[in-house]
Amino acid sequence: MLPLIGVGVIVLGFALRFNPLLVVVCAAMASGLAAGLGPLEVLAAFGKAFNQNRYVSIVWVILPAIGVLERSGLQERARTAVRAMKAATAGRILVVYLLARQLTAALGLISIAGHAQTVRPLVAPMAEAAAENQGDLDDATRDKVKAMSAGTDNVGVFFGEDVFMAIGSILLIVGFLDQNGLVVEPLHLSVWAIPTAICAFLVHGARLLLFDRKLSRRRTKA
Repeated sequence: MLPLIGVGVIVLGFALRFNPLLVVVCAAMASGLAAGLGPLEVLAAFGKAFNQNRYVSIVWVILPAIGVLERSGLQERARTAVRAMKAATAGRILVVYLLARQLTAALGLISIAGHAQTVRPLVAPMAEAAAENQGDLDDATRDKVKAMSAGTDNVGVFFGEDVFMAIGSILLIVGFLDQNGLVVEPLHLSVWAIPTAICAFLVHGARLLLFDRKLSRRRTKA
């Protein structure tokens, strides 16, 4: 049980609001030392894990690129393009994004979109611009549009990714069932995830269209 001391270090570090990276490193070091590993062995384990998962560091290339694009007027360009579309509404834009997000996630392309990659620089500004076409927005309504944009991304990727049979969640379920004597093929789980994904699209799509109607009512009252 002594190696579990790392959990206590994480809880204490986060409670005291220390730097998260420092807290995680200290927790790993504490657990490693408690398990009988030397300092160099713990550092070697860090290096091995980083080398095996080095593809994750690509985010440090993507985020600066998105920041440069935003500074160059990406959000303004997105808003301008949507304002020129008279038929565009916030709900319609988000329904289209929900469909695209689910389909790409079902193909395993989870990192192709996300809050940092698409919601903040593109989807949310486009939805805001479309909502402005439907009437003036107060701060509360503007925040609601942003929240719906972020929520749409969450719903799309969460219910779309399980259709891809090589995703971590599917493999975790397969491994857990196999350990308990139940042999299930990943493809079978993916097939049964399709009805759930369709239901999620219909339910959240309906929520988006109802939200669209509320925005239109505000314009009528104004």
